[in-house]
Amino acid sequence: MRMREAEELAQYRSLMEAPETYKDGFGWKTVLGALFIGFVMMPGSIYLGLVVGQTMGPAAEWTTIILFTEIARRSFTVLSKQEVYLLYYVAGGLAAGGGTLGLSGGPFANFVWNQFLRNPSVAPAGLGEQVPNWVAPPSTSEAIMRRTFVHPDWLPAIGVLIVTMIFSRLAWFTFGYVLFRLTSDGEKLPFPLAPVAAQGATALAEASSKEETWRWRIFSIGSMIGIAFGLIYVAIPTLSGVILIQPIQILPIPFIDFTQGTERILPGAAIGIGTNIVTVFSGFVLPFWMVAGSFCAMLATMIVNPVAAVTGHLPTWRPGMESMRTIWAASIDIWLSFGIGTAFAVAALGIIKMITDWRRAKREGKAVSFGFGTPPPGRGDFSIAWCMVIFLACTTGYVILTKMLVPDFPIYFVLFFGYIWTPFESYINARMVGLTGQPVAIPMLREATFIYSGYKGVGIWFAPIPISNYGGTAAQFRSVELTGTKFTSLIKAELLAFPILLVCSFIFWSYVWKLNPIPSAYYPYTQKFWDYEAMNRWLWITSTTPGGTAEMFQRAIKPGLIVGGVGFGMIAYYILSWLNVPIMLIYGFIRGLGTIPHFIVPEFIGAVIGKYYLAKRFGEANWRRWPPVLLAGVSCGMGLVAMLAIAIALLKSSITELPF
Repeated sequence: MRMREAEELAQYRSLMEAPETYKDGFGWKTVLGALFIGFVMMPGSIYLGLVVGQTMGPAAEWTTIILFTEIARRSFTVLSKQEVYLLYYVAGGLAAGGGTLGLSGGPFANFVWNQFLRNPSVAPAGLGEQVPNWVAPPSTSEAIMRRTFVHPDWLPAIGVLIVTMIFSRLAWFTFGYVLFRLTSDGEKLPFPLAPVAAQGATALAEASSKEETWRWRIFSIGSMIGIAFGLIYVAIPTLSGVILIQPIQILPIPFIDFTQGTERILPGAAIGIGTNIVTVFSGFVLPFWMVAGSFCAMLATMIVNPVAAVTGHLPTWRPGMESMRTIWAASIDIWLSFGIGTAFAVAALGIIKMITDWRRAKREGKAVSFGFGTPPPGRGDFSIAWCMVIFLACTTGYVILTKMLVPDFPIYFVLFFGYIWTPFESYINARMVGLTGQPVAIPMLREATFIYSGYKGVGIWFAPIPISNYGGTAAQFRSVELTGTKFTSLIKAELLAFPILLVCSFIFWSYVWKLNPIPSAYYPYTQKFWDYEAMNRWLWITSTTPGGTAEMFQRAIKPGLIVGGVGFGMIAYYILSWLNVPIMLIYGFIRGLGTIPHFIVPEFIGAVIGKYYLAKRFGEANWRRWPPVLLAGVSCGMGLVAMLAIAIALLKSSITELPF
C-alpha cells in the first residue's frame, strides 16, 4: 500500500479509537431488554412491515435503550456503554431479523410469503403444486385454509428453518470474525459507519451516569431533528393510513421519481432524489471522497445509459418505465457484468496489498500476521482455527441439506458457492464496508447459475444454497470493539436472542395471519406490492422449468464488460495513486454502481455541506467528531416517532366493532 493511502485510511480510522480495557456487557438487563423487544417491539415491527413495507429499524433499538436508561436512572443505577451497546445489538437482531420483502419479525415472515407464492391464484398453472412441502404446505392443506402454523403440515418447513438458522448464525459469526481480524486488525481499514452505534451508545451511557459531555449535547440535537422530520416522514403516513383509505405522504417514500418525465432527454437513465433526511446525515459521516466517487458513478450512468439506449445497447429498457424497472433494465444490459468486474478488482487490490506487505516485511526482516497475530489483551477474541473449522462444518451441513432436499441439482455448483464464492464475496464486501461503509452487490449470480446448470424444476429456488455474504459482520465487530465490549458478550447475546426470536416470531405471526388474510386491504403495502413481487419471482423460477427461457440471462452476462470492469478498477486505482488523488474516489465509484442513484444525491449534498460549510463553521477538529453522534441522534429521534405512531396504529387496529 502506498504511504498516502495508509495515511488516508488512518485519518478516517482515528475518528474513534478503541479503548484499552474491555468489559462484559451481558447481564440481567440484557435479558430483560431481549424479552421486552421480543414481546413488545416485535408486534409493532410486523405491523409496520405489512402496512408500509418498512422494518422497525432504529425504532426498536433506540427506544429500548432510552427506556432502559431512564429506568436505570430512576433506580439509582447506571448502564455502562457495554450494556447499552449490547441492548442495541440484541434489539436490532430481534426486531429486524429474518423477514423478506420489507417484512420483519423473525423467520415466520418467510412462511407467510411462501404460502402466498404457492397459491394457485398467484403461481403459473400447475407450478404451485411443484413447490416442495418443506417450503410451505399446499394450498389445499387445512393449515393454509385455517391460516395457522399449529398443524403437522408445517413440520417439514419448520424443521428446515431451524437447521438453516443454526447453520446461518454460526457461519455468520465465525467467518465474520475472521474477516474482522483480516480487514480491521490487519489492513486497518477505517469502517466509517462503525462509530455511529458506538458513539450513540457512549452518549446514552454518559447520560445514564449523569456525566453528560459533548456527546449527549450533539446526540440530543440530532434527536430533535429526527423527531421533527419523523413527524412528517413517518407519523403522518402511518396515522393517516389507519383512518383513511389512502395514507397521506407529504414526502414520497422513499424517493421522488422523475424518470418518466426526463426519459425524452435522458432515455434509460433513472432520475430521482431520496427523501429520507438520514441519507443527508450519512453524507456527513462517510468519507467525502468516497461519496464524491459515488456521485461520479451516478453521473456516469446518466451519460452511458442514454447513449446505450440511443445506439440500441439497452434493449431491455422501454419508454414509460419507472425508476426501479429502469435500473433493473440497465443492470441486465450493462451494469451487472461491469459491476461483477469491478467487484473482482476490489478483491484483486486487497490480495495485491497483502502480497506487497508480505514482500516488504520480508525484505525488512519483519513478520506480517495479516491481523491473525496476537489480539489486544482482554478483548475476548476467539481462535481463528476453530472459527474456520466451525464455518466449514456449517458449509458442509448446508451442502448435505441441499443435496437431500434437491437431489437432482448438480452438487458441484453447491460446493462452489459454499467453499469458494461465499468466502470470496464476503471478503470483497468486508473490504468495501471497511472502506466505504456500504457493501457491493453482485446481483443475479445465483439465478444465472441455476439456469445454466441445466436443472429443470422449481425446488432449487427455495433450497438453502450456501451462498451468503458475511462481510458486514466485520463492521459489527468493529463497533463492538469501539465500545470496549468483550466479544464473548456477543455469544451470550446470540444464545439468548435465538430462542426468543423463534418463539415470538411464531406467536405474533400466527396472531397477525389469523386476524386477516395476507395480503389484503388491511395491510396496504402487501396488497399493493406482493402480486408484483410474486410475478417477478415466478418469472425467474419458470426459467428452469420445461419451456422456460434463459434468454434474459444470456443477454445479461457479457464477458467483455466483466473484463472491462476489472480493467477499469485496476487502472483507475493506479492512475489515482500516480496522481496522488484520494484513493477513496475509486472505491466510492465502485460502490455507486450498486447503489440506487436517488439516494446518492442527498448523500452528496450532505457531504458537500459538511466539508465546505459546517467544518469551517464549527472547526475541523469538532466536525470530525460530531457527525457519527449526530447521525445516531437523528436515527433515535425518528425511531421514537415511529414507535409512537406504530403503537397508536396497533391500538386502533386491535379495536373491533361489536355487532350490537
